[in-house]
Amino acid sequence: MKLSPATTLAAVIVIGAVGFFVGRLSSTAPTAASDADTQRLATRSSSRSADAADHSSALSKRAGRSDTRREATANGHSEDSLKRLESIVRGENVLDRSRALLAFIDQLAPSEFAAAIAHFRSLGITESRFGEYGMLLTAWSQVDPLAALTYAKDNTRTGFATTTILASWAATDPEAAIRWAEANHTGTDANPYLAGIIRTLGATDPARASSLLTGMPRSQERGEALAAMLPHILAQGPEATRSWISALTDESLRNGSMMSVADKLAQTDPKGTADWLLANPGEASKSRLDDVLGTWAATNEKAALAYFQALPKGEARSNALRGVVTAVATQNATAAASMIDRYASDVTDGTIQTFVWHSFGSDPALAANYIGRLSNPDEQEHMYSRTLDTWLNQDPAAAQAWIQKNALPEKVLRRLQDKAAEGKQ
Repeated sequence: MKLSPATTLAAVIVIGAVGFFVGRLSSTAPTAASDADTQRLATRSSSRSADAADHSSALSKRAGRSDTRREATANGHSEDSLKRLESIVRGENVLDRSRALLAFIDQLAPSEFAAAIAHFRSLGITESRFGEYGMLLTAWSQVDPLAALTYAKDNTRTGFATTTILASWAATDPEAAIRWAEANHTGTDANPYLAGIIRTLGATDPARASSLLTGMPRSQERGEALAAMLPHILAQGPEATRSWISALTDESLRNGSMMSVADKLAQTDPKGTADWLLANPGEASKSRLDDVLGTWAATNEKAALAYFQALPKGEARSNALRGVVTAVATQNATAAASMIDRYASDVTDGTIQTFVWHSFGSDPALAANYIGRLSNPDEQEHMYSRTLDTWLNQDPAAAQAWIQKNALPEKVLRRLQDKAAEGKQ
């Protein structure tokens, strides 16, 4: 049967919701993946999305069906079925797990989800199986969202379960999901239940999602909701994205949005993004203009440099120079140093610091030579200590030779002497 757009979105919403919240929970862990790995993952996600869509259709048809076709234990689920679930989720092949779990879910009656999810959580592998957990929650939300939310409120603490359920429910009945979120939140602080709903509505009803987002007070929850919605806004293109953000009346929300998207917009439209930041002075313009110029210089140094040169004297021009210097320093430390010398009047301590960090790997002596130009004595000492410590560990002979030839602050010299003495003990 042909699936309606709402049913399809409800079925596959778990993939996006799980990705967003798992990323948030594990953002401090380093990751690395090749382009080939990324393509394979995308292919697998598409396959799971199609399977999930077929599964959602089956759920919709089964939602009102009675449970008389099977016998169940008092808690609504047979012991054999729970053992089967455990066997599935303990499997090592993620594709096999997904297929088997979809087949398992297709056999569940609405009254059996609570026991199945409780057993899944009792296995102690929830954090390593967020995808499977999200699939179970999403399936339950499609047949009995109120029961699923009641269970989540009574038995979970992180917000992942309620967010996943509400995100799925919002795809089929957004107003009902919103009513539940509003009825179950008290106080004047931000409603934590809205992030998942906004994420879904960002794709299906951006205007409604924007209304909900702007109605939230400044908070972590609003930041999460914004992060969930911005990918949908960015998908509309640079001009539409800039227009949407510029129309936000809350200054904090507007600046947060600008800071979040500036780097992404710069990848395809660096000049338009730089112009936009300059036309909207504020925290975002101060903190992101250098990133935008750096992105631009990485692909077209001549154009980025010309843009900087055309700016009037002031903070924006200095920030722009910092971005260009950063990009150039990663490729050619000597050229970046020459740029600092040529535009000395536009150089700030921030420019020197970023030059040192980005040129140290290729030319530590040159990088160290510029630390003395820092105007802040404390920052100068800090940069000398960090840079020289690293250099002494990597190439002690070269570092010691440089130290002998250069005048260093007394505190830095004393610290180096103390450290050398400790090493001899």
